[in-house]
Amino acid sequence: MIQTNYLIIGSGVAGLTFALKIAEQFPNKKVTIVTKANADESNTKYAQGGIAIVTDKIVDSYEKHIEDTLICGDGLCDEEVVKMVITEGPKRLKELIEWGAKFDKDSAGTLNLGKEGGHSENRVVHHKDQTGQEIQRAISQQVHQKSNILVLDYHLAIDLITENNHCLGAYVLDEKTNEILTFQSDFTVLATGGIGHLYGHTTNPVIATGDGIAMAYRSKAEVKEMEFIQFHPTVLYDATTGTSFLISEAVRGFGAHLRTKNGHRFMLDYDDRGDLASRDIVSQSIDIELKKSGDECVYLDCTHLEMEAFTKHFPMIYNHCKSVGIDLAKDWIPVVPAQHYLCGGIVVDKTGKTSIENLFACGECTRTGLHGANRLASNSLLEALVYSDKIFNYLSKTSLEKTQYEDKVTDWKFIKKPAINPDYVSNRKAELQYLMRQNAGIVRNDSDLFKAKEKISIWKNEIEEKINTFQINADLCELQNLITIGNLIVQQSIERNENCGGFVKINS
Repeated sequence: MIQTNYLIIGSGVAGLTFALKIAEQFPNKKVTIVTKANADESNTKYAQGGIAIVTDKIVDSYEKHIEDTLICGDGLCDEEVVKMVITEGPKRLKELIEWGAKFDKDSAGTLNLGKEGGHSENRVVHHKDQTGQEIQRAISQQVHQKSNILVLDYHLAIDLITENNHCLGAYVLDEKTNEILTFQSDFTVLATGGIGHLYGHTTNPVIATGDGIAMAYRSKAEVKEMEFIQFHPTVLYDATTGTSFLISEAVRGFGAHLRTKNGHRFMLDYDDRGDLASRDIVSQSIDIELKKSGDECVYLDCTHLEMEAFTKHFPMIYNHCKSVGIDLAKDWIPVVPAQHYLCGGIVVDKTGKTSIENLFACGECTRTGLHGANRLASNSLLEALVYSDKIFNYLSKTSLEKTQYEDKVTDWKFIKKPAINPDYVSNRKAELQYLMRQNAGIVRNDSDLFKAKEKISIWKNEIEEKINTFQINADLCELQNLITIGNLIVQQSIERNENCGGFVKINS
C-alpha cells in the first residue's frame, strides 16, 4: 500500500496547477500525480485557440463575457458559477505568466487578443496556435521542481476506493509491470479530461476515454448532463478514425469562410453571425449540409487571407496542411465536425467537491454549471484553472480528521488469470465508436437512442464478465469505461426532451 496526502489522477492543466499550489502550501506533505501516458500528454496540450479572459476593460467587460457565456449555454448555465469563473480570469492569467507561460503580444507589448465563435469581443489570450502546449510546458516545468511531488506516468487509475460515501484512495495499474497498486490518500482529485475516443472521430488524444467519470459513477458519485457533447465544427477531414487534426475556430475569427464544394458560403443561411456563429450552430449546419448533399466534407477557405500574417499566427495549422498537400494560398481545407468537448460530467460545487466525501474533481471531467448546454470557445482552460484554484483554497484550510474508514483500505488481491484476446477489445471498441457516431451524434432521435441503449446494455454485461475472467490490462479497463460513458450519454439523451445548446433531438 502506498500512502499519500493528495492523490491527483490526471496531468492536464487542472491536475498540475492544483498539485503545484498544494505542494507549495504544504512542503512537508506528499503529493502524488498518476497519469496513464506521458506526464505531458493531456487534452490541454492539444488546445490551440487559447484562454478567454477579459484583459481589455475599455472595449470589453466581465458583463459582456458573462453574457456571451450565458447565451452559448442556452439557459442552463449556473449564473453564479459563470460570474465567479469569468471574474477570476485575470488572476489565473497572472499566475500562468509568473510560472513562465508566454503569450502573444503586439508591437506595443500588449496582449494580442483573438476572437472566436460566440464571443462579442476580442478576448482570447493565446500563444500562436499552440496555447495549451505552452501552458502545459510552463506548469510542468514548475511541478518537476517540487521535491514533494511524485509524478507516476503510465499509471492508469482503474477504480476509486470508497467506504460509506468517503473516498479513501484508488487502485492503480502500473502499465509497465501490470501490477495493481493500492494508493491510500487523504484527498483525491480527479482531473482526467474528456471522452473523445468514445466517438472515434475526435480532436482529443487517445487517452480521452472518460476514465474519471466512469470511476466516479461506479462509486455512486452524481453525474449529469452527459448528453451535452460539443462537436468541433472544423477538423481536417480524414477518412480513418482516430485523433483528427483540429483547425482552430480562431482561423474563422481571422477571416476564413466555410463553403460547400460548389463554393456556397452556407453559414449565412443559418445564422446572422455567419462563420462566427457558436460552434454548436456551425456543427449542426455542417451536419445538415452534408446530409443534404451526401458529400463527405465541407471546406474552409483561407485563400483570400494575407498568407504571411496567417503563417505567423497559425504556424502549426499551416505546416500540417502543407505536410498533407494542402497549399492554403490556393487550396480549401476539407473539414468535418468531430467530438471535441464534454459539457457535463461529475457534478461539483463551487469548491470542486463531488457528492463523495474527500473526492474532488476539476477540468473537463466535471459538470460545474459554467457551460450549461454548450461551452463558449476557450472557456475550458479558464474553468480548469479556476476550479483547480478553488479546490486548492478549500483544501489549504482543511485538515483531515482521522476517520474510522482508514483501516478499510485493503490491498488489491492478485489472482492469476488468462490474457484476453486483444482483437476482442479493439473490435468491440470500433463497434461502440460506430454505434455512438450513428446513434448518439450531432443530431439524435429516440428510436436510434433506444437501439443504442439495448446494444450497450448487452456489452455492459459482457465487459463485466470479461473483467472478472481475464487479466486486467489498460485496454480492457478503458473499454469498460467507454461502455459506461456510452450508456450514460445515451440514457441522459433519452431523458432530455427539449433541444438546447449543443443538444438536438428530432423525433418524427
